[in-house]
Amino acid sequence: MEKRDYYEVLEVSRSASGDEIKKAYRKLAIKYHPDRNPGDAEAEAKFKEAAEAYDVLHDPQKRQQYDQFGFDAPGGGFGGGPFGGAGGFSMDDIFSMFGDVFGGHGGGFGGFGGGGHAPKFRGSDLRLKVRLSLQEVATGVTKKFKVRKDVACEHCHGSGAEAGSGTETCPNCHGSGVEIRTQQSIFGMMQTQTTCHVCNGEGTIIKNKCTHCQGEGVVKGEEVVEIKIPAGVAEGMVVNVPGKGNAGRHNGVAGNIQVYIEEEPNDTFVRDGQNVIYNLLLDFPTATLGGQVDIPTIDGSNVKIKIEPGTQPGKTLRLRGKGLPAVQGYGSGTGDLVVHISIYVPKELNKDEKKLIEQLRDSENFRGDNSTKRSIFENFKKLFC
Repeated sequence: MEKRDYYEVLEVSRSASGDEIKKAYRKLAIKYHPDRNPGDAEAEAKFKEAAEAYDVLHDPQKRQQYDQFGFDAPGGGFGGGPFGGAGGFSMDDIFSMFGDVFGGHGGGFGGFGGGGHAPKFRGSDLRLKVRLSLQEVATGVTKKFKVRKDVACEHCHGSGAEAGSGTETCPNCHGSGVEIRTQQSIFGMMQTQTTCHVCNGEGTIIKNKCTHCQGEGVVKGEEVVEIKIPAGVAEGMVVNVPGKGNAGRHNGVAGNIQVYIEEEPNDTFVRDGQNVIYNLLLDFPTATLGGQVDIPTIDGSNVKIKIEPGTQPGKTLRLRGKGLPAVQGYGSGTGDLVVHISIYVPKELNKDEKKLIEQLRDSENFRGDNSTKRSIFENFKKLFC
């Protein structure tokens, strides 16, 4: 199926509220639910498509990234598979993660199939901060982190049960995973459905809980995680690393790691979007006579640029393609290195230097007329206005 805009999928405007998005998703989920469309591959595909769109748009952070970058958001984007590139999610994952939208926890039409889909618990997300140098931003970098998090219990392999024990049908909900209560109201008999408090919606309970994890299936542990930061990221961006967060209970779905980007100050350059600015302090003789000077670049090498005779302070030179790349191709190629020129005026002179300057002062070529002063003023205005 061709990738469609998430707002188009849910049939809402780009300014839709969270409630409007939730209602739109619920409507489509009911329409295309597999229990209503058995054996209909197209309906199942649309059901998954709606779940993917809802996963992104109901989350303010993911929605902001999608609105800004589309499917090419940092950290793999939203186009790599269901739920923002996480991939590998099944129908059961959809029921467990978005069951609250349906009014149950994996149930369906009055149960969405009568609890036929046991929920898969999802581990929580983790958040990390990473400080990057300008050089790392320019090239992209892979960082290693030792992360303390919930990991699957090795003793029970994440099941939560002692070896040879297994599970049995929940005596409270009889395997449905839900509790149904009927009560009298002014509108007549009302029936409500909630997640079973005994089995937490799983429909089964563990006979003998694992002594290492007390039946949770997860324990505290550590993992060294490699995180690839794409080139061109900026301060405040978030790179999402799917499946590397806390493990889910009972072999559930692992959460994600959200990496918040911070930039280290640079002593040589100032970042301006994809462009980088270098302030060149030019000596007076070179500004007057012209010549060549070396300019550093963000990759550590130097390039020579030509200084025209009579170069004025405030002039800018632009080296095309020497700036920062766009994040994963989103943007206009590579930025530029912008050189702002100012002229160095010495504060102290020896006797001979002072004599030479005094001789030059009487020359007409060293007298700035009003037109020259205006041009210098205009250059400075362009820098700050």
